[in-house]
Amino acid sequence: MMNSRGIKVAVTGAAGQIGYAAVFRIAAGDMFGFDTPMDLRLLEVEAALLSLKGVVMELEDCAFPFLRSVVATADPNAAFEDADWALLIGSVPRKAGMERSDLLKINGGIFTVQGKAISQNAKPSCKVLVVGNPCNTNAYIAKASASNIPAENFFAMTMLDQNRAYAQLAQKAKAAILDVKNVAIWGNHSTTQFPDFYHAAISGRPVLEVITDEQWLKTAFIETVQKRGAEVIKVRGLSSAGSAANAVIDTVRNIITPTQKGEFFSVGVCSDGSYGVEKGLIFSYPVRSDGQDLEIVQGLEHNAFAREKIDITRKELLAEKEAVEGLLV
Repeated sequence: MMNSRGIKVAVTGAAGQIGYAAVFRIAAGDMFGFDTPMDLRLLEVEAALLSLKGVVMELEDCAFPFLRSVVATADPNAAFEDADWALLIGSVPRKAGMERSDLLKINGGIFTVQGKAISQNAKPSCKVLVVGNPCNTNAYIAKASASNIPAENFFAMTMLDQNRAYAQLAQKAKAAILDVKNVAIWGNHSTTQFPDFYHAAISGRPVLEVITDEQWLKTAFIETVQKRGAEVIKVRGLSSAGSAANAVIDTVRNIITPTQKGEFFSVGVCSDGSYGVEKGLIFSYPVRSDGQDLEIVQGLEHNAFAREKIDITRKELLAEKEAVEGLLV
C-alpha cells in the first residue's frame, strides 16, 4: 500500500478532454496505486460545471473501491484545500490569429490565481504538475504566485514528448518500446524542445549504433517529436487527449517511484543553473527520483549540435518569462 491514509488530488479542467481521459485512470489507481484511498477535487469554470457533474456521475458509476470522495467546484480555494497533488490541466488553448504573447497573458491570469489558491489552501508539501499549455511558463507563473510551496515542487509535463520520442525510435529500429531508454527532453514543451538521442540507448546500445542514419535523427526524428501535437490535431481534428492523459499518469508515477539505476526521465523542473540554464526557469531536464525528491542528472556532455538546440529552447523560455513578468505581483 502506497499511502494507507489516503491522498487528496486536485485536477483542473476536469471536464475537458485531457482531464476527462485522466480522472478515471487516477481514480482507478493507475497513478498512486490500486489500494491507495483517494479524494478527488475537480475544478472547472462555471460554464462547464454541468458537464463536470456528468463526469462525477460517471466516476460514481465506476464504483472504484478506493475512491472515497469527489468534489466538483468552480472555486479554486475549495479545489486545492489540503491537496497533496495539484494537476493543472485546464488552460485556454491558442486560437487562430492569437499571438503566443496573448496566450501567455491570458493563461497568466489563470495560473496566478491558481498558484495563490494552492499556496493558501494546499498542504505545504503539495506537488504541482502543470499540463495546460504553454506548460513551462504556466508552471513558472504558478510557482511565482505560490510563496508557501517550495519551488522544487512545481513541474511541467514533457513526458508526452519523451513517450513520442520512444515510439519513433522503437519504430525506426524495429525494437520494442521497453528496449528504448533515456531519451531526454531538454527545454520547453514547444516546437523548440530538443529530444536528445545522443544519450539514449536501444537494447543497451547507443542509439547511433542501432540507428546509423544520424541525418534522420537530426532532422525527421526531432521534427516529428516537436510537431507531433499539431499533426494529431490535423488528422484527428482534436488535440492529443488520450496520450496527454497517459503522460500525466506516467509523470507522477515516475516522480513518486525510485528511478531504476542507470535510467532517467524527463520533466520540467525549476532550474538550479544546471547546464547553463538560468535559475528559476521551468526547464525540462533528464531527472532521477528517490521516490520523494528529484535530482537533475549531471555530467551529460553535449556536442555543438545539441548545445545549439538547447540554447534555442532556453532563449524561447527566457522570452516567455519576460512576456509574463508584469503579471507577477
